[in-house]
Amino acid sequence: MLLALMSGFVATFLVPLLYRRLGEQAVWWIALLPAALFIYFFGFINAIAQGDVLFFHYHWIPSLDISLDLRLDGLSLLFALLVSGIGTLVIVYTGSYLAGHADQRKLVMYLCAFMGSMLGVVLTNNLMAMFVFWELTSITSYMLIGFYHEEDKSRKSALQGLFITVGGGLALMAGILLLGQIAGSYQLDQIISQGPQIQQHALFFPMILLILAGAFTKSAQVPFHFWLPNAMAAPTPVSSFLHSATMVKAGIYLMARLQPVMAGESTWTILLVTVGALTMLVGSIMAVTSTDLKRILAYTTVASLGTLTLLIGIGNETALIAAMIFLLAHALYKGALFMAAGTVDHETGTKDIRQLGGLRRTMPQTAIFMSLAALALAGIPPVLGFIAKESMLMGLLTSPWQSMLLLVGVISSICLVACAGLVVIKPFWGAKIATPKSPHEAPLAMRLGFSLLATLGLMFGVLPSLVSPLITASASAVIGRPIEPVSLSLWHGFNLPLLMSFLAFVFGYLLFKYWDKLSAHVVWAKSLLNYGPEKGYEYFMVGLVSFAKWLTTKLQNGYLSNYILTIFITTIVLVSYTMGNKVGWYGTLDFSGVEVYEILISAIIITVVGYACITEQRLGAVAAIGALGFSMALIYVFFSAPDLAITQVLIETLTVILLVFVLFKLPRFQRLSSSDVRWRDALVAIVFGGMMTLLVMTVIHFAEPERISDYLIEHSYVIAKGRNIVNVILVDYRALDTLGEIFVLALAAIGVTAMIKLDKGKS
Repeated sequence: MLLALMSGFVATFLVPLLYRRLGEQAVWWIALLPAALFIYFFGFINAIAQGDVLFFHYHWIPSLDISLDLRLDGLSLLFALLVSGIGTLVIVYTGSYLAGHADQRKLVMYLCAFMGSMLGVVLTNNLMAMFVFWELTSITSYMLIGFYHEEDKSRKSALQGLFITVGGGLALMAGILLLGQIAGSYQLDQIISQGPQIQQHALFFPMILLILAGAFTKSAQVPFHFWLPNAMAAPTPVSSFLHSATMVKAGIYLMARLQPVMAGESTWTILLVTVGALTMLVGSIMAVTSTDLKRILAYTTVASLGTLTLLIGIGNETALIAAMIFLLAHALYKGALFMAAGTVDHETGTKDIRQLGGLRRTMPQTAIFMSLAALALAGIPPVLGFIAKESMLMGLLTSPWQSMLLLVGVISSICLVACAGLVVIKPFWGAKIATPKSPHEAPLAMRLGFSLLATLGLMFGVLPSLVSPLITASASAVIGRPIEPVSLSLWHGFNLPLLMSFLAFVFGYLLFKYWDKLSAHVVWAKSLLNYGPEKGYEYFMVGLVSFAKWLTTKLQNGYLSNYILTIFITTIVLVSYTMGNKVGWYGTLDFSGVEVYEILISAIIITVVGYACITEQRLGAVAAIGALGFSMALIYVFFSAPDLAITQVLIETLTVILLVFVLFKLPRFQRLSSSDVRWRDALVAIVFGGMMTLLVMTVIHFAEPERISDYLIEHSYVIAKGRNIVNVILVDYRALDTLGEIFVLALAAIGVTAMIKLDKGKS
């Protein structure tokens, strides 16, 4: 399982090598990886369908009790199959869609990295590990959306998506930390078992708000929905994979995973139902008022994500089963629709439905399978999308707010029926319209993906028993207990959901039929977008830049003295406030054990520091600073740290010599500050020094620290197998610190070398 999880990241590094050897044919070999992962995960269906939950434990840092724990149940298996299955088709599609593109391999690399990140989100059993993969999906999504980086629109859309999802990720991190503190663990299985106790905790409400902020931003819920349609600036393979079937459902996955913990809690229910219903309504209305094929599909995705959030918020068994059916159906038909829409754009040179018509004659296979996927979008039998819509309406009927939610559901369904007509009937039927490119059927590699996904939607609609075990297992995971096997069928008799479906179809068809006339009368509504959340985001970004400019002018103005003053004042305020309110100050001076040499060294340090501050002779200041360094070396000697003393002496000697060498190149001292400023700086320095002295004395008052040297002497050979204790400290106990120092020295050496070569080049 660990190999399956990490394989996507490994493949990321192998992609350039394969392209170098095989050219664009490498894409077929790379597609074998997600195909193999799909087969691997498919092998767990029988065990998961029987109610098993599989755990995989891998030691990561045993000394710190940190491990990587993976969990495979119905919910994670459903997502893993979608990620790997659709990932296979998308990578194959990419090879043909970007045939001849110089950066094709880069997109494939990003797709592999994203696939690994998404698998990490759905497979990890630890919330902190899940958060790491969660942020990796945001980073890889940024790279994918901004693939056409030479275009301003792509860069802007990528940055917008990154800001919103990473901002939500920061809130999610805080929520996860609170949840871990409340539950006493970050393990999902342990958290789920403590649902009622967690709901009674005082920090439950802020924890919910923070976690939902992360989930809502990731899954494009109102008011964060606008980043998803803008992300359509990405190539079609990205839209098909990330923004319809996988990444945008990460937030849905998180809400579904935590549903057993939050079940029955009023705040959770109200927030999810309200936000989900609003997103469902806004997304469907925005979709039917758009004219760009991909943008229409993007807004229908927003509506579908709202539907899933709404069903999870309702939270009863009927609604949660409907959510799982809807999730699977949506992934199939939306992945197919995006790939088919990208094919139309690729072969005609336009995505504007007003410039398309009569394509069924030149693109017959695309017309057939896109129509099949559109039936699922509209919820028309005999496809799985119809079963999903019927289940959704049945779930709304079980809600306490059924009247209001049914109205939202029917309006959304009407708009989606009209959208299905817009993306299929307008481009493929009617009179032929001349397009920028002469249309013809796309290559097989581009048709394979949407043909297979649309066919699966039909197969699962006609034979729903094929997916019933997976739906049962995933719903059981969301509900938090085993449930009776789910029975899916195209026909449940004449009932209210069927009547609402029929009404939605009739009014949806009428909306599509008169769409041209109606669209001309609602143009004024577009101006309302100037007051929407996207405009608020733009104002926020402008304000952020203005604040950064102000902050740079005031605090980061290029003067080191200003930086030090800001750091000192901030530290004084924060430490003083904390100590005064939480601990108190404890300062007791005891000079009974002071030796004469300690007094002399202290006097020397005070003298040379004072002289360095007031002298106007540069050479004298350098000598004073050198004397300070040598005095510190004496302290190390007297307190049994000869290694530090030797290092200090060497560094001070070298520093003094280098400073003397450059003295003659420096300008004379200048008075850049007034006497008032210098007195201010002196006061801040005295207060800071006094505060640090009191802080150390307070720490010593509470606990005399144990001598760490005894531990190092005792364990240096036992743990690190080294008899040279200093080496053991540097290489083992302080390994990361030493590594950081090596990096600093290496960077400094590179910088010096670059400067020397640059100077030689000028000469």
